[in-house]
Amino acid sequence: MSQAPRIGTLPSGPLDLISDVAGVSVGHCTLAEGPLQTGVTVVRPHAGDPFRDRVPAAAVVLNGFGKSIGLVQLEELGVLETPIALTNTFAVGAVAQAQIRACVAANPQSGRRLSTVNPLVFECNDGQLNDIQALAVGEAQYRAALEAAAPEFAQGAVGAGRGMSSFGVKGGIGSASRIAGGYMVGALVLSNYGRPEQLTLAGRHLGAALSAKLAELSAEPEKGSIIMLLATDAPLDARQLRRLALRAGAGLARTGSVFGHGSGDIALAFSSAYTLPQDPARPMPAVALLHDAKLDPLFQAAADATEQAIVQALWQAETVEGRDGQRRLALRELLQPDELAP
Repeated sequence: MSQAPRIGTLPSGPLDLISDVAGVSVGHCTLAEGPLQTGVTVVRPHAGDPFRDRVPAAAVVLNGFGKSIGLVQLEELGVLETPIALTNTFAVGAVAQAQIRACVAANPQSGRRLSTVNPLVFECNDGQLNDIQALAVGEAQYRAALEAAAPEFAQGAVGAGRGMSSFGVKGGIGSASRIAGGYMVGALVLSNYGRPEQLTLAGRHLGAALSAKLAELSAEPEKGSIIMLLATDAPLDARQLRRLALRAGAGLARTGSVFGHGSGDIALAFSSAYTLPQDPARPMPAVALLHDAKLDPLFQAAADATEQAIVQALWQAETVEGRDGQRRLALRELLQPDELAP
């Protein structure tokens, strides 16, 4: 496979993945059988228990057509208490319950002597390719994705991205990283948004060519959502992380998105630089936070890494056929190499 167009001039980490941020790992569980084209993707912020050792985080809702779980407490407290889970819209409740069960198994006093856990699950609607009414994703799939988490992982039509569509072609999972200001910023997206005529790839408008190809195939354009996750090793607090998450929207907009009415466009950023104890008897960390005046390089990295992750989702995805014979073709099967070159 040829390499995807590269975004920007900032250097990447060694893997060009969100896991270039030390401690971060990603796992998938993919269901790909007939009408079932779906799955779960899990992002672990560190190798320990995030309920006991929470990481600072914040989210931004660019357009709120979404059914995520956990955002209210995240906004209030500014910490993650579970790994981040991505799945299809109808599986949100099942995956949240799986997160709760996992926390209780590791922390038997959760909900009793200890506080309850805040599950965090993001979703996109994969119902075009997946029989979403089958409710095929449950606790076993979440556990499998969690156990599979590793620094190196697949991209494209895998995990939660298996049934997703973007710009009328196959979407899915994409990831990238950038180094700026002495820190690492990694991005991972669940790409399920965009109309064909909007597509801009590495600054080159491909919407007209893609729309013409899809019209020849009588393909229905798909509108949906995107989840954008950012990780960094920079010492930032929740307020600063919210500012960083907002810059994922800059990378999204470069691809042609206008954050449409029916799109759930949500970004979250977390820092691996320190943890915050759940146990009040443990001391809080004394952290020297990065000065706000030094955030601009990280903002650039966030925008570039997000755009690159979206490009990777499109580039790595394969053609998938699912429910009722519905198909989504891979972008690279529709457009010629000279059309895709930046």
